[in-house]
Amino acid sequence: MTFAYLLTLLASLGAMVLLDRRFRLFFWLNPVKAGVVLGAGLAYFLIWDLFGIGLGIFYRGETHLMTGLQLAPELPVEEFFFLTFLCYLTMNAVQAARLVLTARAHVGEGGNG
Repeated sequence: MTFAYLLTLLASLGAMVLLDRRFRLFFWLNPVKAGVVLGAGLAYFLIWDLFGIGLGIFYRGETHLMTGLQLAPELPVEEFFFLTFLCYLTMNAVQAARLVLTARAHVGEGGNG
């Protein structure tokens, strides 16, 4: 049992938190809405995974980089953290794009930059 993949996912999540805090992208912009959006996205993808597992489409691949701990048959604990990272990354990217587009529009309108 190793924790390499899980630690990588946690480090990546930590980086998302730092970016969020620095630029007030998601949780630092509106924590309640962010929690609802992140929870909904995570629930959607976990249900998606469970359906895929039930249909025999998804299965847990064997690797020495994972802990071997499972939340359910064929659903490794790392998947929860990967899906959390995926949702958080997406929302940070969406909010960052909005900031950039807003700033560009402001400069295009003759703003100070």
